Amino acid sequence: MTAPAGFRAAGVACGIKRHNPAQSSAPLDLALIVADAPASAAAVFTTNKAVAAPVVVSREHLARSGGIARAVVVNSGCANACTGEAGLAVARGMAARAAEAAGCSADHVLVSSTGVIGVPLSLDKVTQGIADAKRALSRTGNDTTMRAIMTTDPFPKSKAVSVQTAAGSFAVGGIAKGSGMIEPRMATMLGFLTTDARVAPDVLQRALRRVADETFNAITVDGECSTNDCVFLLASGASGVEIARDDDPALIAGLRAVSAHLAREIVRGGEGATKLVTVQVTGAASSNDAWLAARTIANSPLVKTAIHGGDPNWGRLVAAAGRSGAAFELDRASVAVGPVAVFVRGVPHDERADEAAAVMQAKDVAVSVDLGTGGTHAATMWTCDFSAEYVRINAEYRT
Repeated sequence: MTAPAGFRAAGVACGIKRHNPAQSSAPLDLALIVADAPASAAAVFTTNKAVAAPVVVSREHLARSGGIARAVVVNSGCANACTGEAGLAVARGMAARAAEAAGCSADHVLVSSTGVIGVPLSLDKVTQGIADAKRALSRTGNDTTMRAIMTTDPFPKSKAVSVQTAAGSFAVGGIAKGSGMIEPRMATMLGFLTTDARVAPDVLQRALRRVADETFNAITVDGECSTNDCVFLLASGASGVEIARDDDPALIAGLRAVSAHLAREIVRGGEGATKLVTVQVTGAASSNDAWLAARTIANSPLVKTAIHGGDPNWGRLVAAAGRSGAAFELDRASVAVGPVAVFVRGVPHDERADEAAAVMQAKDVAVSVDLGTGGTHAATMWTCDFSAEYVRINAEYRT
């Protein structure tokens, strides 16, 4: 978060998450990110109609500010979702307290929450957390910040890159959380990106949407779209490098490098996951068909459990592609596990099963399906395997 110039951040413990007495310190559960000056801001949000209070408030603030923000405040351990007017009041209170800390208006604060749905969020705890975070703000606050936004994540996720242009260099950085309830569908889980490029809010919004669709929107852990999903992008302009177009190759490359890494790491750290799975679909009649087939395969419990068990069951991939709704020609379709072709133009090659099974022992596994239509469209999604641990985590989530 703080690799780009013009940003400070901090993560603190304020008592939202339960403290296990066996642990020496309380878990971090509140993060504050502050820009040194008003920054251009963009966001993508969940498309779930059961929308959480922080999403409502952040949308309002971006609309009123015209895409300008000074601060982002995030809590973990409580989603503040399905909490009615009381939850909205808390989300607005979070923005007001963060605004006092950052020295700006409440409309210039974006709010985000993650955790259990339907549980009231304590504004008193959040208020104390913001006060503590204000004192801890620093250019080296990325580590505590990325840990403070985690819930069931097995590890924190962070990435920064430097981008060279003819006008000079700028940086892009980011953190993300997500482990379960992941299938963004035109939004995403929780992601927070920064850049010190100078970008107008409308340009920044279009660039974020473009990159999110091919990175954060191309992942799934369990096919679930959360009530709280969002990605925020702030541009401080501190580098002096101006970006005027939303398709500027330098800006897109920087955002894509950070976003794709964070997206893949979310899947790698999926609840109970043991494998990162790349699903590649080719030979589609349209772009929509390519994404439709890729998403169906990536979400298939039968595909995900077969991969967990190291079983090169190409029939499950064929069946998922065939039921996806995309144009599909069985007699010309093909399936491969890594480099091993196990089904070629409608003909099984089960003599290669042992070779394919050996490929599936790796932590990173790729499966590819040609839909057989002769089309030129393709799509790539990232998913993970399903394990018994996923069931255990979600069976015990509230308890």
